[in-house]
Amino acid sequence: MNTETINSFAAGHRGAVLAGGDPEYEEARGLYNGMIDKHPLMIARCSDVGDVIDAVNFGRENKLAIAIRGGGHNGPGFGSVDDGLVIDMSTMTGVRVNPANNTVRVGPGCTTGDVDHATHAFGRAVPFGIISTTGVAGLTLSGGHGYLSRQYGLAIDSLIEADVVLADGSFVTASETENADLLWALRGGGGNFGVVTSFLFRTHPAKDVYGGPIVFDVSGAETVMRWYRQFQATAPNDFCIWLGLQTVPSGEPFPREHWGKRMCILLVAHNGEGAKAAVDAIRKDLPTPLFDWAGPMPYPSLQSMFDALYPKGLQWYWKGDFVKSLPDAAIKAHLEHAAKLPSEISAMHLYPIDGAVHDKAKSDTAWNCRDATWSMVIVGVDTDPAKAPRLKQWARDYWAAVHPHNLDGAYPNFMMDDEGEGRLRATYGDNYTKLAALKEKFDPHNLFRVNQNVRPAH
Repeated sequence: MNTETINSFAAGHRGAVLAGGDPEYEEARGLYNGMIDKHPLMIARCSDVGDVIDAVNFGRENKLAIAIRGGGHNGPGFGSVDDGLVIDMSTMTGVRVNPANNTVRVGPGCTTGDVDHATHAFGRAVPFGIISTTGVAGLTLSGGHGYLSRQYGLAIDSLIEADVVLADGSFVTASETENADLLWALRGGGGNFGVVTSFLFRTHPAKDVYGGPIVFDVSGAETVMRWYRQFQATAPNDFCIWLGLQTVPSGEPFPREHWGKRMCILLVAHNGEGAKAAVDAIRKDLPTPLFDWAGPMPYPSLQSMFDALYPKGLQWYWKGDFVKSLPDAAIKAHLEHAAKLPSEISAMHLYPIDGAVHDKAKSDTAWNCRDATWSMVIVGVDTDPAKAPRLKQWARDYWAAVHPHNLDGAYPNFMMDDEGEGRLRATYGDNYTKLAALKEKFDPHNLFRVNQNVRPAH
């Protein structure tokens, strides 16, 4: 492309268009995962849908690889692309709650914290994740699970409607009555089908919850994990507990005498009647904790509890799996590899995806795994780029040891860019063929391929 072509595009674009050498370019190209270093040809910051349409058309007409950036929290770095065009919607952060019908309309650049803040005033929430800096768009398009999923389903199960710019630059709305097949694909199929410029969600009752971490020394982890698998089988839907194997961070507000200790954490979240009594009941069944911070708190406080531990720019390597059961052999493998954590902020988490998630059939949405009990993630994380190879090796070795006990697929947001098509097919199961056909319909030339890519059926 020549300078005249670029200047013409920039002149008609309301948001800033950045390229190498511009003062803001270096900061703008930075990603959540500091392990990934990409240099796009251009970053087109979009102020509205008109900017998005122009950017899609410009990228297609000039044969540029296109990356879509919403909240910018993507693990494998799909929010950028070397020598291509980044369509950056991070400033499109409008949130409008409609208390008359209990919905919220959300801009594509919003974080889950943006939405939590707006809906909390009305005593409502959308079932998003566990870190409030996570982008709504990326989380939702791959399914979206979190504290409220056992009670209200995945984020996609509350997605009513989406406005989408397609690969040909046209603008459509996807709902149950209009472009219903596109809505089906957006409910878990990732960013393969277009650029979503607005989400409409159903909200649910969630004001104050009884939640927080109950932390045990790792010496009691086997006991806790065996208790956890039994509890999960009969847990009421308004009671979510995720389990982690990690390290007590060496810093405030954590008790100094426990800094650096290996731990097993139960993060409890009860959003129902008798919450304290329910948590007290499990306390009686468990070993004595190192510390117990579970108590009543506003839902947004629970959602943002771990934000400070994971700022933008750390070194990340993620491996995930869907998990149906937790046999003794799997627990043994978990404990063996969790004992080798490569850094203080590396971890393994098991997030419940049963309860209301199981109320829908596999074919109801692109998200296929409606019979798993947990979504597992293994994360190698550190501040030091020199540790990147060690983080990767630890995560890969850990995953290889526990994967034989798990299902074949994984939550797409817990997959890096080296998983391969076979892994994606396993993740979507019988829905993959339909997704490929819809990809052929809405993006036949695979313009939107910087993602966990479903290739067109042709």
